Amino acid sequence: MKYLKQHFKTSRFLVGILSIGLAISCTDLEIEETDSRQSPDFQGVGDVDLFIDGIYNSLNGIIGNQADFFALSEVTTDAALVPTRGSDWGDNGIWRQLHQHDWRTDHQYITNTFNQWNQTQFAASQALSDLSNPNEQQRAQASFLRALGVFFVLDNFGQVPIRDPEASLLDNPEVITDQEAVDYIIADLNTAIAGLPALGPGSGVGTATSDHARASKAAARYLLAKVLLNKHIYVGGEPTTADMQQVIDLVDAITAEGYAIEDDYFDIFRNELDDETIWFIPTSVGNRIWNGLHYNQAPEIAGGGWNGFATLAEYYDMFEGDANVNTPGSGQEERRGYVPTEGLPAGSFDGATDSNDDGYADGSNVGFGFLVGQQYDYDGSALNDRGGNPLTFKRDFTDGNGNPSLINNSESTGIRVQKYNARYGGFVEHEIFFRYSDAYLMKAEAMFRAGQDPTAMMNVLRGLREATPFTSVTEQDILDERGRELYAEFWRRNDMIRFGQYTRGWELKADSQIGNENRNLFPIPASQIILNPNLTQNPGY
Repeated sequence: MKYLKQHFKTSRFLVGILSIGLAISCTDLEIEETDSRQSPDFQGVGDVDLFIDGIYNSLNGIIGNQADFFALSEVTTDAALVPTRGSDWGDNGIWRQLHQHDWRTDHQYITNTFNQWNQTQFAASQALSDLSNPNEQQRAQASFLRALGVFFVLDNFGQVPIRDPEASLLDNPEVITDQEAVDYIIADLNTAIAGLPALGPGSGVGTATSDHARASKAAARYLLAKVLLNKHIYVGGEPTTADMQQVIDLVDAITAEGYAIEDDYFDIFRNELDDETIWFIPTSVGNRIWNGLHYNQAPEIAGGGWNGFATLAEYYDMFEGDANVNTPGSGQEERRGYVPTEGLPAGSFDGATDSNDDGYADGSNVGFGFLVGQQYDYDGSALNDRGGNPLTFKRDFTDGNGNPSLINNSESTGIRVQKYNARYGGFVEHEIFFRYSDAYLMKAEAMFRAGQDPTAMMNVLRGLREATPFTSVTEQDILDERGRELYAEFWRRNDMIRFGQYTRGWELKADSQIGNENRNLFPIPASQIILNPNLTQNPGY
């Protein structure tokens, strides 16, 4: 079982926090007395800029990871699964439980996600304290970060523990839910919008000091639009016309800054300037590349892939093109990508490397999008798996007896997903988190929910993606279009819940969990309920 190690990212966060004597507990939102300078009473943040940098740096580990938040957002849906292949990726069933919706209150990735986003929002509250005396720009950045943390805790768990950093450490954090939590997020985002800079697109590439590695007005508007689009899920009832109009207005404000849809889909995910990126995280994209590739693919870059993650055939089938072939010219839409039948010559594109001097650009035999069927070496010969069998990625997940299963899979079961490509660097620190096409589709959805017709708007996107235009648009069309545009970008669970499809059946999901609405929220970690009696366990757990 291989993981991209995250310890160096974690250490950057700890430097930012511990250097000013504030260690934030992941487990109970209390300040730990782990530093000799720690006072039993909060005295304020000494260097607010450094502290906020530490919070941003902590996001590198959250977003760059393949477990925890990413796993909850994607592996619990129809978009991703991690079968056990022999002894590889077994991990005591931790991945299988997510896809099958068979998790318990002590699932480690659920606990980690709860802790991480609560840590984010509490650290932001420390920066916002009057004792820290933040200036307007610092207040805007910290307000955005707190809103981000509270939003993801609310979205995943339905209740948010809020601690005033100036309160007694003996007091249990209060818990906010529903409308109160939504209002809390909206207030912070309004503060952020007022104080953050208006950057416009293309202000920086993948470094921690780039403008778009920090929040802007567009990022805050994007997040506010996301909150309002999902508001009825959190507070109950149906979407209101007023909320949907505000979503439309927020996206229009982002558009007015110059953000636009890029017409070369996979170029969006390179470390280059573009008109799409609203906010990227300067964290390695290695997990997105290597966790799905086979061990024998691109070994000259990172020793080959880790052969874990895959997607369901039903998800792949949402895209136009031949169901069994995805080589160039198979009638596929752009977003489905393609499987190259050979590599490219060294030097054939900017940034190409040839580390083993074989005349081919490293990683150029690895495809884009969805990898299905036979995979090829640089010279056009068929790749084999470790047993010498043709490396043919199959649509199905079966055990050694040919039965549908998440265990005892071979090395080649499952269609693989490659949104970021190894040919541009195996561990480039540039992962897209907020982008314009998502905002564009949020506007289309808001129009639909407000009784307007978004068909023409959605056809602009489909035209750029080389897909057949719609004659009309249904709710299912909107969900599917979001799935085609935003796969592997953290939003599938959120989207499926909003469209009422997270509890439906899909391949290899546990029959006992189909229709179980309680799974729309994850359990509050058992350890947290012991620590804070103001928290109550979510129904069904």
